[in-house]
Amino acid sequence: MKRNYKILSLLLLLAFGSCSFTTKKFSNPDKDKLLVQIITFVLEQGHFDPIAMNDAFSAELFSDYIEVLDPVKRYFYESDYKDFEKYKFFLDNQLKATEVTFFNVVHERMLKRIEEAKKIYKEVLSEPFDYSIDEVFDTNYENSEFAKNKREMKERWRIQLKFSTLSNYDDLKEQEKLVKEKDASYVMKTDEEIEKEAREATLKSIDVYFNDNIDDLQREDWFAIYVNTIVEEFDPHTYYLAPRGKEDFDQRMSGKLEGIGAKLQKRMDYIKIVELISGGPAWRGKELEVEDVILKVKQEDEEYPVNIVGMRINDAIKYIKGPKGTKVTLTIKKVDGTIKDVEIVRDIVELVETYAKSSIVEKGNRKFGVINLPAFYVDFKDYKNVNAAKDVKKEIERLKSEGMEGLVLDLRNNGGGSLPAVVDMAGLFIKEGPVVQVRSTGENKEVLKDVDKSISWDGPLVVLVNEISASASEIMAAAMQDYKRAIIIGSKQTYGKGTVQNVINLNSMLKSNTSGDLGALALTTQKYYRINGGSVQLEGVKSDVKVPGRFSFIDVGEKDKENPLPWDEIDAAEYTPWEYYFDYNETVRKSKERMANNEQLKLIEENAKWVKTKIDETVFSLNYDTYKARLDLNEEESKQFDAINNYQTNLAFQSHSYEKSLFSKDTTDLKEKRERWHKSLSQDVYIEEALNVLEDLKMSYPIKKAVAKVRK
Repeated sequence: MKRNYKILSLLLLLAFGSCSFTTKKFSNPDKDKLLVQIITFVLEQGHFDPIAMNDAFSAELFSDYIEVLDPVKRYFYESDYKDFEKYKFFLDNQLKATEVTFFNVVHERMLKRIEEAKKIYKEVLSEPFDYSIDEVFDTNYENSEFAKNKREMKERWRIQLKFSTLSNYDDLKEQEKLVKEKDASYVMKTDEEIEKEAREATLKSIDVYFNDNIDDLQREDWFAIYVNTIVEEFDPHTYYLAPRGKEDFDQRMSGKLEGIGAKLQKRMDYIKIVELISGGPAWRGKELEVEDVILKVKQEDEEYPVNIVGMRINDAIKYIKGPKGTKVTLTIKKVDGTIKDVEIVRDIVELVETYAKSSIVEKGNRKFGVINLPAFYVDFKDYKNVNAAKDVKKEIERLKSEGMEGLVLDLRNNGGGSLPAVVDMAGLFIKEGPVVQVRSTGENKEVLKDVDKSISWDGPLVVLVNEISASASEIMAAAMQDYKRAIIIGSKQTYGKGTVQNVINLNSMLKSNTSGDLGALALTTQKYYRINGGSVQLEGVKSDVKVPGRFSFIDVGEKDKENPLPWDEIDAAEYTPWEYYFDYNETVRKSKERMANNEQLKLIEENAKWVKTKIDETVFSLNYDTYKARLDLNEEESKQFDAINNYQTNLAFQSHSYEKSLFSKDTTDLKEKRERWHKSLSQDVYIEEALNVLEDLKMSYPIKKAVAKVRK
């Protein structure tokens, strides 16, 4: 959608020019005011569905900003909130007048409360915690009010710090037991000594957090938080990239990262792993999984770990990533509630490992192919050579040369990417026709079509999706479903992201700029629609064969985000469904029947329900015996689901001939990476069913004819 971005940029530049929108307007340039003026103008003129900046907007912004700054209510008092509240319905007026009075007032108060908090937590941690008494801590901070006085504030810190220290206390007690088991003569530390050591570890962790992160924040960093809160009122995918954030974004786009090789996301107060990058250190270590929560981070040269619960994600990432060769120890809370330490040696993470890869498998007397696509990647500077569609086409040709008779396209956990790439990829499976419809505010819809009449694969096709499949993945699955070109197997529905974003360099919006780098804005400029006219926004793509997964009962979709754009529909495009399956509906019926009676899927569903109950638990005992009993119970209950990881399909996956020829020349452990992937495929119940479906799908012309067609 580069053309749309260019049009948007031109319109904005023209508008700024007609408004004499340059830094000359400010005799003494005020960067904050300038940024507010640009941001509000871009939002109003460029956003797909701009919201009215009125009293309702103001009230929402007020509440969200206070929550962003103090989510656990351990800085601001009730009196502070009342002082701030007089601005609640006037923030829209301030933004229109490019005033930042509210920000200034809150910012100054925040800095004051931070200094007070430093004294409070040190006072609290100077006194022993008594883990024999019965008291609880509620991690759902929405249930708490702001403290009325210093006594209440200190008590709030005490209960939070006691909870944080409890895990340290348990870790140390377990360590003592292990040492004693190995050495019977070892004299174990007393509970009092362990409690003191646990408190000291918490103190060290919080000192590091304040000294290395909070104290390091400059005014522009705090203001960036305010600006980002403003723009996120419009939708979840519009966000502000401050100059420092823009540098990190550019680094991610460059194709190389130094770190553990995991994508992280903040949910409530916790930093969760949402993706492991193939070939990265975390992926190679086999101990981390998607949905694991990172509680603490310890560097190899430090005695104590840093507790990152409640920390801003950018601050947490500073501790987790690091130079190649350095070690980091992560304290992880698994989805089943168990806690463990995982040591990882950081390395260079080549994002090329997220590119398409394929495997061949024999089932009965037939050969099938599997293509895994983690993202719809593209290099717009070199689109002809670097794009997902081109790579998938190559993999199809290599699989066809092995005699492939059916193909599984695996889009699970694929968060999307390039629209041009998905249009080109859909064209590999249809003769020609529309793939997706795109609409901008006030403009006629645009139908993006495959105009290449050649087909790379015209045999049986299955597409695998789950709740994490989003954006371009949903376009691909929806197009294949609308054409009846493939059978979609997966979650009840996919993620539900039906919007398109463009990243706008705010500095380019000015004729001249003497105020310094203003950063960038990721702006939602369009919505896309299926060729049948429906949107995937919120509703996602509903699978033909719905199967339970580990995310089935967890809130991970667009509908669970703040301020999502609504679902709607437009007129359908003209298209002709695929005509070469004669048993499509019967195949779907058979698959549903198999899945309903599959014991592995029943166990996965029970596990998903159990995990949901653990996520919903927010009240924790601070009595150690009760706390420990709960941990032990979680660990015992989790054992009933061990069979999920031990499942075997008795299917043997292998690389195609072209890839095998690379193994002897390879220096990047390609063979090991593929062997690990093939092993995971052999334990994958969803892949197993996808292959069953391919066996059932019958074409209205001989399969050999389809296999023989090699078009370039």
